[in-house]
Amino acid sequence: MPTALVTGATAGLGKAFTRALAEQGWDLVLVARSGTDLEQHAARLALGHGVRADVLPADLTTDEGCAAVTARLADGPAVDLLVNNAGIGYERPFLDTGIEAEERLLDLNVRAVLRLTNAALEQMTKRRSGAILNVASVAGLGPAWLSSTYPASKAWIIGFTESLATSRQVRSAGIRMTALLPGYTRTEFHQRAGIPTTFPPAWLWLDADDVARTALQDLRRGRVLSIPSSRYKIAAWGLRHLPRALSRKFAWDISGPSH
Repeated sequence: MPTALVTGATAGLGKAFTRALAEQGWDLVLVARSGTDLEQHAARLALGHGVRADVLPADLTTDEGCAAVTARLADGPAVDLLVNNAGIGYERPFLDTGIEAEERLLDLNVRAVLRLTNAALEQMTKRRSGAILNVASVAGLGPAWLSSTYPASKAWIIGFTESLATSRQVRSAGIRMTALLPGYTRTEFHQRAGIPTTFPPAWLWLDADDVARTALQDLRRGRVLSIPSSRYKIAAWGLRHLPRALSRKFAWDISGPSH
């Protein structure tokens, strides 16, 4: 069976990815900070789907956590699919967050993705096969959140993935890379970030399992960008083609009057 390594595997989209992959018969390596949650989730997947589910507790905001996962990618049994899903965001305005918290965001959303992708590609190019799915956000296409570092981190993931996915070095090795750009998705992410789920309206929210299945399907089809649902495809078109000054007028300012 092929093996997928999924970061942020015990909550939100990460958990949805592990379910979708287990349903398709993939063996799994689950990465998250909590060893207890990892063990329980791995046991449920193994029992429910008859797959192997190994656990790798690691905090990817630290050098030690990243090193543990890159070592597994470099020296362990072959990983056929890397899902860089772990990420954080804050609802507080930039100057209220604290520079240490902002650096943790960049460590997880950017540096960990860079390091794990590098380790995975080293092995995949040698085998001349493999795939990488990086979770970005439609917010990375434009100034969707003002006074926030989150969109900038996701813009980096989009540019990074597009750059590598279309490069001769990656394409000639038969490796597929996709950046997932979901919109508002019902997961624990918004709760942890302190973002109220009463906004935006219900019709804008996506189901995590649907998003995961769409992303995996787009990866198989060789699409470099995966944007689930027609409503977010329209939003993505607008963010890419409308004048930036106009986009900024409609952006959500988390340092605005309601805060």
